[in-house]
Amino acid sequence: MRFDLTDLRLFRHVADSGSITHGAERSHLALASASARIRGMEELLAVPLLRRGRRGVRLTDAGRNLLDHARIVLQQVDTMRGDLSAYSRGLKGSVRVLANTAALSVHLPRLLAEFLAANPTIDLDLEDRESPAIVAALATGDADIGIASQAALVAGLESHRFRPDRLVLIAPAGHELARRRRTRFAELLALDFVGLPRGTALDGHLAMQAARIGRLLKLRVRASNPDAVCAMVAAGVGVAIVPETTARRQRRGLPLAIVGIAEPWANRELMLCIRDSRRLSRPAKRLFDALRLAGKSSTASSPA
Repeated sequence: MRFDLTDLRLFRHVADSGSITHGAERSHLALASASARIRGMEELLAVPLLRRGRRGVRLTDAGRNLLDHARIVLQQVDTMRGDLSAYSRGLKGSVRVLANTAALSVHLPRLLAEFLAANPTIDLDLEDRESPAIVAALATGDADIGIASQAALVAGLESHRFRPDRLVLIAPAGHELARRRRTRFAELLALDFVGLPRGTALDGHLAMQAARIGRLLKLRVRASNPDAVCAMVAAGVGVAIVPETTARRQRRGLPLAIVGIAEPWANRELMLCIRDSRRLSRPAKRLFDALRLAGKSSTASSPA
């Protein structure tokens, strides 16, 4: 059975007008061609689709069934054409964004929610990666936009300041460390830690820092996200290292102490990174501009 879209549109017009002549006119076909197409459809199906009379045509039961299917197929084709047209005009697309744990859990949720609400035709593919992996993916074209630590940047990428992102130690309010303002990372490695799931950027970052001094983190439990980590620490399970923004927000409702970490790697600056703004797709460029504006606003409002 081989019907093309012209056949289905013709049949719909004939059914709607009750006339092969009028259906041919609406389909921009000659009457002879339209009649031949209708006969060809009936021969292929081996069943009459129309009852022909002096005042026009009426649908048979088979014709009504075919009309139902034709309307569905033509509606789906029109929907497909509209969707693909949006892609061709650069109005619809998916943007691949890589960011570290702090950016994904703290800085991006509200910004991305606002962006998606304002841009309903754009989809986002988000992934948690460590900063060096983000930079590598951008350099090879495997991601459109990245948010990574400034220390991981390499030559050849375009980057813009996005957010300060200091890491701090959190401990239960009554912990012996609560009286300190700063501590060395090496002094903490004898303590029980609450960590994030394996594979998250912050988990990998801390494991790497411990390995550099020949040690391992003593992880008692892994929690699903930074907020859950804070709750476990407040309950006395152990200590943790989290972004300062998360720690200060959670301390409003939890008995937590915040202690600075006296290591250069704890004082991070998050950067908005791309390979080349001139080569971004329109959806990616729209998101990049929104994030860059948010970064400028954050920098302007930060205390000197």
